[in-house]
Amino acid sequence: MRDQLFIMLKEPSVGRVKTRLGRDIGPVAAAWWFRHQVRRLLREMDDPRWDLRLAVAPDRAMEARCWPGHLHRVAQGGGDLGARMARLMRGAGPGPVCVIGGDVPDLRRAHIAKAFRALGSSEAVFGPAPDGGYWLVGLRHGSRAPSGFLEGVRWSGRDALADSMASLGGTRCGLVDMLDDVDTGADLSRAAAGRKG
Repeated sequence: MRDQLFIMLKEPSVGRVKTRLGRDIGPVAAAWWFRHQVRRLLREMDDPRWDLRLAVAPDRAMEARCWPGHLHRVAQGGGDLGARMARLMRGAGPGPVCVIGGDVPDLRRAHIAKAFRALGSSEAVFGPAPDGGYWLVGLRHGSRAPSGFLEGVRWSGRDALADSMASLGGTRCGLVDMLDDVDTGADLSRAAAGRKG
């Protein structure tokens, strides 16, 4: 079975996507940014080395016209972020699987390829973010995610990565490149400054 890459995406509706960013730059601008960011990301991640799948929320947005028709879609379903990611990974089958978000402007194919390579020597892999979270989680055998995987994680804070790694018990974890995601206006400003620099 080919490696599988899931991108977790919300339907890019004004006021329902990137709400923290929307508080800083306005909900219309936040939705516009996310829509264009996702379009760029999908072009970048569509690669024959892995099976690209969209994990869509809300579930009713599965048939939304904003998603490219050739990409397979699955519903994220209910629960917190950890429950949704763990369910995706367990349902992916026996091979390597990685899950990313749609809000990492500097994410490129090479980062994903590196993460899948890391699963050759580690059971799990994370792509850390400077704020203590992460932009990628992967398992060598998604369907064998251990009981308690991604439970009890303090999301949207500096403990998310540490809590997620702890949820794996003694599983050998690898780390790949640190990348920024965009949650706030300050994050967006840093991302824009990095492109100019």
